[in-house]
Amino acid sequence: MNVREAFASVPREPFIPDEIFVRDASGGLVPLHRRDDPEEWRRRVAADAPVVTRVAPDPALPAELCDPAMGRGMESTSSSSAPSVMIRMIEALAVRPGVRVLEIGTGTGYNAAVLAALAGPDNVVSVESDPVAASRARSALAAVGASVTVVVGDGELGCLGEAPYDRLIATASAHTIPYAWVEQTRPGGIIVVPLAPTVHPDWPLAVLHVHDDGTAQGRCVTSSPFMPLHSQQTAAQDIRQAEQRWERAGRPALTRYGLTVTPGGQSVWVDSPDSPIHS
Repeated sequence: MNVREAFASVPREPFIPDEIFVRDASGGLVPLHRRDDPEEWRRRVAADAPVVTRVAPDPALPAELCDPAMGRGMESTSSSSAPSVMIRMIEALAVRPGVRVLEIGTGTGYNAAVLAALAGPDNVVSVESDPVAASRARSALAAVGASVTVVVGDGELGCLGEAPYDRLIATASAHTIPYAWVEQTRPGGIIVVPLAPTVHPDWPLAVLHVHDDGTAQGRCVTSSPFMPLHSQQTAAQDIRQAEQRWERAGRPALTRYGLTVTPGGQSVWVDSPDSPIHS
């Protein structure tokens, strides 16, 4: 079974809650409930687009400017990624039957179900920091018969109790790859992680290969914007500085960038590990 066949075998609807959130004319995130407009709900779920499943007031705004009912001042805290984005990421992960996969960020559970269809029963472990999201994902996974272990915890720490893994995939962006992810992945394994725009302004997706010496190294392959890990929020100033570095370097293509992760830290390079640009 290839990745597209795996997606075709797993329905998306069971993983999407009855209440989702959509942009109105003013840009606010307003609720759309399945019972109120079932056709529009199904249209949104069937589209090749992200579906926002949970929102919260933007902490950067005064509380009086945030109105959940009208969608003002609300920001997405959880969503179901566009299937085409999920396909690109899972193809880069090179999952085959029998490999052990760790997913960072369960979300709705849809991605984990597709991973389980490819890797086989009991080979997927998924970590979710939100207990409510984790509980909903477990129910949805059970409803479609996907055998996935969902653990509530800090994704940056991985899941040591179920390690080691052959593959690790993150569904949240990171500016710094946690070394725990490298430690818990077997030599020869693959780590796929979306990077924050502090590496490149186009939100690159990195594919890293783990080596016998405890390091991981690889390149950026495509663009893949994701919400950040909870502990890796990125300040607007840091993003601006990163874009300025990129412009001074002559705006190199995303695919020229790569990363090396060691126990001592992380370095970002262009074209070759011998040409680091920052750590």
